[in-house]
Amino acid sequence: MEREYTKKEKLANWFYYNKLWLAVGAIILWVIGSMLWNVLGIGQIKPDYRFAYVGSLRLPEDCVAALEAGLASLGTDLNGDGMVTVSLTQHISAPDSNTENMIYSYGADVTLLADITEGESCFFLMDDPEQFQLDYQILAQWDGSVPAEDDYEALDKVCTWSECPALSSLELGGYVDKYLDQTETGDCQELLKNLYLGRRFFHDPSQEEYPEGNDALWDVMTEGAGK
Repeated sequence: MEREYTKKEKLANWFYYNKLWLAVGAIILWVIGSMLWNVLGIGQIKPDYRFAYVGSLRLPEDCVAALEAGLASLGTDLNGDGMVTVSLTQHISAPDSNTENMIYSYGADVTLLADITEGESCFFLMDDPEQFQLDYQILAQWDGSVPAEDDYEALDKVCTWSECPALSSLELGGYVDKYLDQTETGDCQELLKNLYLGRRFFHDPSQEEYPEGNDALWDVMTEGAGK
Protein backbone atom coordinates (compact mmCIF):
# COMPACT_ATOMS: atom_id res chain seq x y z
CA MET A 1 0.00 0.00 0.00
CA GLU A 2 1.31 3.42 -0.96
CA ARG A 3 2.27 5.51 2.05
CA GLU A 4 0.31 8.70 2.66
CA TYR A 5 2.64 11.65 2.97
CA THR A 6 2.13 14.20 5.70
CA LYS A 7 1.34 17.83 4.89
CA LYS A 8 4.85 18.76 5.96
CA GLU A 9 6.39 16.17 3.64
CA LYS A 10 4.16 17.25 0.74
CA LEU A 11 5.12 20.87 1.28
CA ALA A 12 8.82 20.01 1.48
CA ASN A 13 8.56 17.95 -1.71
CA TRP A 14 6.73 20.73 -3.55
CA PHE A 15 9.29 23.30 -2.42
CA TYR A 16 12.19 21.07 -3.53
CA TYR A 17 10.88 20.75 -7.08
CA ASN A 18 9.76 24.40 -7.41
CA LYS A 19 12.49 26.30 -5.55
CA LEU A 20 14.06 27.57 -8.77
CA TRP A 21 10.83 29.20 -9.92
CA LEU A 22 10.18 30.54 -6.44
CA ALA A 23 13.61 32.18 -6.47
CA VAL A 24 13.04 33.67 -9.93
CA GLY A 25 9.63 34.97 -8.86
CA ALA A 26 11.09 36.48 -5.70
CA ILE A 27 13.80 38.24 -7.72
CA ILE A 28 11.23 39.69 -10.15
CA LEU A 29 9.03 40.90 -7.28
CA TRP A 30 12.09 42.44 -5.60
CA VAL A 31 13.02 44.29 -8.79
CA ILE A 32 9.47 45.62 -9.25
CA GLY A 33 9.33 46.65 -5.60
CA SER A 34 12.71 48.37 -5.83
CA MET A 35 11.63 50.28 -8.92
CA LEU A 36 8.45 51.47 -7.20
CA TRP A 37 10.44 52.33 -4.09
CA ASN A 38 12.85 54.40 -6.16
CA VAL A 39 10.05 56.15 -8.06
CA LEU A 40 8.19 57.04 -4.87
CA GLY A 41 11.41 57.90 -3.01
CA ILE A 42 10.07 56.51 0.26
CA GLY A 43 12.44 57.22 3.15
CA GLN A 44 15.38 57.75 0.83
CA ILE A 45 18.16 60.30 0.71
CA LYS A 46 18.37 61.19 -2.95
CA PRO A 47 21.97 60.75 -4.15
CA ASP A 48 23.74 63.38 -6.18
CA TYR A 49 25.66 60.71 -8.13
CA ARG A 50 24.77 57.12 -8.95
CA PHE A 51 27.36 54.43 -9.63
CA ALA A 52 26.94 50.76 -10.47
CA TYR A 53 29.48 48.01 -10.00
CA VAL A 54 29.26 45.10 -12.48
CA GLY A 55 31.51 42.17 -11.70
CA SER A 56 31.88 38.52 -10.79
CA LEU A 57 33.02 39.14 -7.20
CA ARG A 58 31.10 41.07 -4.57
CA LEU A 59 32.73 44.20 -3.16
CA PRO A 60 32.91 44.14 0.67
CA GLU A 61 30.52 46.49 2.44
CA ASP A 62 33.42 48.32 4.12
CA CYS A 63 34.89 49.00 0.70
CA VAL A 64 31.55 50.16 -0.73
CA ALA A 65 31.03 52.59 2.16
CA ALA A 66 34.56 53.98 1.82
CA LEU A 67 34.14 54.21 -1.94
CA GLU A 68 30.88 56.14 -1.68
CA ALA A 69 32.44 58.58 0.80
CA GLY A 70 35.62 58.95 -1.27
CA LEU A 71 33.74 59.63 -4.50
CA ALA A 72 31.48 62.11 -2.68
CA SER A 73 34.58 64.09 -1.69
CA LEU A 74 35.23 64.71 -5.41
CA GLY A 75 31.72 65.97 -6.15
CA THR A 76 29.38 68.82 -5.32
CA ASP A 77 25.87 69.11 -3.92
CA LEU A 78 23.71 68.78 -7.03
CA ASN A 79 20.26 68.41 -5.49
CA GLY A 80 20.54 71.23 -2.95
CA ASP A 81 20.00 69.14 0.18
CA GLY A 82 23.15 70.46 1.84
CA MET A 83 25.32 67.34 1.42
CA VAL A 84 27.07 65.36 -1.30
CA THR A 85 25.86 61.78 -1.54
CA VAL A 86 26.98 58.92 -3.78
CA SER A 87 25.16 55.61 -4.11
CA LEU A 88 26.79 52.48 -5.50
CA THR A 89 24.71 49.47 -6.52
CA GLN A 90 26.33 46.08 -7.02
CA HIS A 91 25.31 43.71 -9.82
CA ILE A 92 27.15 40.41 -9.32
CA SER A 93 27.16 37.66 -11.95
CA ALA A 94 28.68 34.32 -10.95
CA PRO A 95 30.49 32.77 -13.96
CA ASP A 96 29.76 29.09 -13.29
CA SER A 97 26.95 26.60 -13.85
CA ASN A 98 26.04 26.02 -10.21
CA THR A 99 22.25 26.27 -9.98
CA GLU A 100 22.23 28.63 -7.01
CA ASN A 101 24.84 30.88 -8.62
CA MET A 102 22.85 30.85 -11.86
CA ILE A 103 19.82 32.15 -9.94
CA TYR A 104 21.84 34.99 -8.46
CA SER A 105 23.37 35.75 -11.86
CA TYR A 106 19.92 35.90 -13.41
CA GLY A 107 18.85 38.26 -10.64
CA ALA A 108 21.89 40.46 -11.28
CA ASP A 109 21.07 40.59 -15.00
CA VAL A 110 17.49 41.60 -14.25
CA THR A 111 18.45 44.33 -11.79
CA LEU A 112 21.19 45.64 -14.09
CA LEU A 113 18.78 45.80 -17.03
CA ALA A 114 16.29 47.65 -14.82
CA ASP A 115 19.05 50.05 -13.76
CA ILE A 116 19.97 50.76 -17.40
CA THR A 117 16.36 51.02 -18.59
CA GLU A 118 15.35 53.37 -15.79
CA GLY A 119 18.46 55.49 -16.33
CA GLU A 120 19.54 55.21 -12.71
CA SER A 121 23.33 54.84 -12.76
CA CYS A 122 25.45 57.23 -14.78
CA PHE A 123 28.87 55.77 -13.92
CA PHE A 124 29.94 52.12 -14.06
CA LEU A 125 32.79 50.23 -12.43
CA MET A 126 33.41 46.95 -14.26
CA ASP A 127 35.81 44.04 -14.23
CA ASP A 128 35.03 43.16 -17.88
CA PRO A 129 34.01 46.26 -19.87
CA GLU A 130 34.29 44.51 -23.22
CA GLN A 131 31.66 41.93 -22.30
CA PHE A 132 29.55 44.63 -20.67
CA GLN A 133 29.57 46.68 -23.87
CA LEU A 134 28.81 43.63 -26.00
CA ASP A 135 25.84 42.80 -23.79
CA TYR A 136 24.38 46.28 -23.34
CA GLN A 137 26.17 48.73 -25.71
CA ILE A 138 25.60 51.56 -23.23
CA LEU A 139 29.10 53.00 -22.70
CA ALA A 140 29.54 56.54 -23.94
CA GLN A 141 32.45 58.00 -25.81
CA TRP A 142 35.12 59.59 -23.62
CA ASP A 143 33.44 63.00 -24.05
CA GLY A 144 30.02 61.62 -23.11
CA SER A 145 28.64 61.51 -26.65
CA VAL A 146 26.72 58.61 -28.20
CA PRO A 147 28.88 56.16 -30.18
CA ALA A 148 27.96 54.79 -33.60
CA GLU A 149 25.27 52.09 -33.68
CA ASP A 150 27.79 49.44 -34.74
CA ASP A 151 30.39 50.47 -32.15
CA TYR A 152 30.77 47.71 -29.57
CA GLU A 153 34.29 48.67 -28.52
CA ALA A 154 34.87 49.37 -24.84
CA LEU A 155 38.53 50.01 -24.13
CA ASP A 156 38.52 53.41 -25.89
CA LYS A 157 35.66 54.51 -23.61
CA VAL A 158 36.98 53.43 -20.21
CA CYS A 159 40.07 53.65 -18.06
CA THR A 160 41.32 51.60 -15.16
CA TRP A 161 40.94 52.87 -11.62
CA SER A 162 44.72 52.97 -11.19
CA GLU A 163 45.10 55.22 -14.27
CA CYS A 164 43.12 57.99 -12.55
CA PRO A 165 45.21 59.95 -10.02
CA ALA A 166 42.12 61.40 -8.35
CA LEU A 167 40.78 57.90 -7.68
CA SER A 168 43.96 56.01 -6.88
CA SER A 169 44.93 58.68 -4.32
CA LEU A 170 41.68 58.45 -2.33
CA GLU A 171 42.17 57.38 1.28
CA LEU A 172 39.86 54.37 1.37
CA GLY A 173 41.57 52.34 4.08
CA GLY A 174 41.14 48.62 4.56
CA TYR A 175 38.17 46.29 4.88
CA VAL A 176 37.07 43.37 7.01
CA ASP A 177 34.62 41.20 5.11
CA LYS A 178 32.59 38.51 6.84
CA TYR A 179 30.71 36.44 4.29
CA LEU A 180 29.49 32.84 4.39
CA ASP A 181 31.30 32.11 7.68
CA GLN A 182 34.58 33.39 6.25
CA THR A 183 36.50 36.51 7.23
CA GLU A 184 38.73 38.29 4.75
CA THR A 185 40.77 41.45 5.16
CA GLY A 186 42.49 43.63 2.62
CA ASP A 187 43.15 47.08 1.21
CA CYS A 188 40.32 48.80 -0.67
CA GLN A 189 42.61 50.48 -3.21
CA GLU A 190 44.24 47.14 -3.98
CA LEU A 191 40.81 45.64 -4.57
CA LEU A 192 39.73 48.43 -6.92
CA LYS A 193 42.92 49.13 -8.88
CA ASN A 194 42.14 46.83 -11.84
CA LEU A 195 38.49 47.80 -12.23
CA TYR A 196 37.44 49.91 -15.21
CA LEU A 197 35.54 53.17 -14.99
CA GLY A 198 33.09 54.20 -17.69
CA ARG A 199 30.08 56.42 -18.13
CA ARG A 200 26.86 55.69 -19.93
CA PHE A 201 25.09 57.65 -22.63
CA PHE A 202 21.40 58.52 -22.73
CA HIS A 203 19.40 58.28 -25.96
CA ASP A 204 16.96 60.66 -24.32
CA PRO A 205 19.01 63.45 -22.70
CA SER A 206 16.08 64.38 -20.43
CA GLN A 207 16.47 61.00 -18.71
CA GLU A 208 19.81 62.01 -17.18
CA GLU A 209 19.73 63.82 -13.85
CA TYR A 210 22.27 66.60 -13.40
CA PRO A 211 24.14 66.16 -16.73
CA GLU A 212 26.44 69.12 -16.08
CA GLY A 213 27.28 67.82 -12.61
CA ASN A 214 27.98 64.34 -13.98
CA ASP A 215 30.23 65.83 -16.68
CA ALA A 216 32.14 67.77 -14.02
CA LEU A 217 32.65 64.70 -11.82
CA TRP A 218 33.81 62.65 -14.81
CA ASP A 219 36.38 65.31 -15.62
CA VAL A 220 37.62 65.33 -12.00
CA MET A 221 37.82 61.54 -11.77
CA THR A 222 39.60 61.03 -15.09
CA GLU A 223 41.94 64.03 -15.07
CA GLY A 224 45.42 62.79 -15.92
CA ALA A 225 44.18 59.42 -17.18
CA GLY A 226 45.83 60.08 -20.53
CA LYS A 227 42.89 59.72 -22.91
